[in-house]
Amino acid sequence: MAYYLWSSPRPFPGWLNMAVDVTLLDRAETGERWVRMYAWEPTLSFGRHEPVERRYDAATIAALGLAVVRRPTGGRAVWHADELTYAVAAPIDELGSLQDAYRRIHVWLRDALRALGAAAELAPKTRAAGIDAGACFASPAGGEVVAAGRKVVGSAQLRQGTAMLQHGSILLDGDQAMVARVTRGDVPPDGSISLRHAVGRAVSWEDAAAAVRECVQAAWGSPMLPEPELIGRLVARAHAIGARFRSERWIWAGAAGG
Repeated sequence: MAYYLWSSPRPFPGWLNMAVDVTLLDRAETGERWVRMYAWEPTLSFGRHEPVERRYDAATIAALGLAVVRRPTGGRAVWHADELTYAVAAPIDELGSLQDAYRRIHVWLRDALRALGAAAELAPKTRAAGIDAGACFASPAGGEVVAAGRKVVGSAQLRQGTAMLQHGSILLDGDQAMVARVTRGDVPPDGSISLRHAVGRAVSWEDAAAAVRECVQAAWGSPMLPEPELIGRLVARAHAIGARFRSERWIWAGAAGG
């Protein structure tokens, strides 16, 4: 199966990462398949449907000088720092229903984390937490990747026309305490676990990316590596549409750009 694999540890600002992922989703509507692995400049991201103004304290976020972005996908808030983020953009027909795609991709990630030494499993099926249930990593949804009963990968999905985008964070180190720090009212306990704690040693971004790449290749075969010129065009397109993700109205009200 022909697909592109784009892997780079160079961190992008959150708005640019989200614009790149949407650019790949647009290309998936033409039949292309993409797997991207990337890093962030430290950023707090909100889920598309979260009541951000009510749930999070803008004054505290500003005082801490945090970069913020609202994702095009659902789910709840994530603090992006010591992590590897993956994105899969492909025609819907390739991965099936929302739940089928969710599970298939999480099996790749589970197997990758096992190869790194983590006792990773898929969480049992449970009722999905509501958007007011605290940080993304406060609790796992059914089918998400856990270790020692705690969430090590958080994911969200978006469907657009004939294509889908699923992206998510693999926690390499640290925790999600920053989300609790800026949350108003009651704060659920942090249910995350980093890969460092799951395997008892530090895992580099490069080692985690290599493990994920091996599991994707086992499912989809050897990838095509995008030429620098193609990556340049993708990043240029992301800059062109990035105003949506930089908009204060979009970030805080989810109202700019759809």
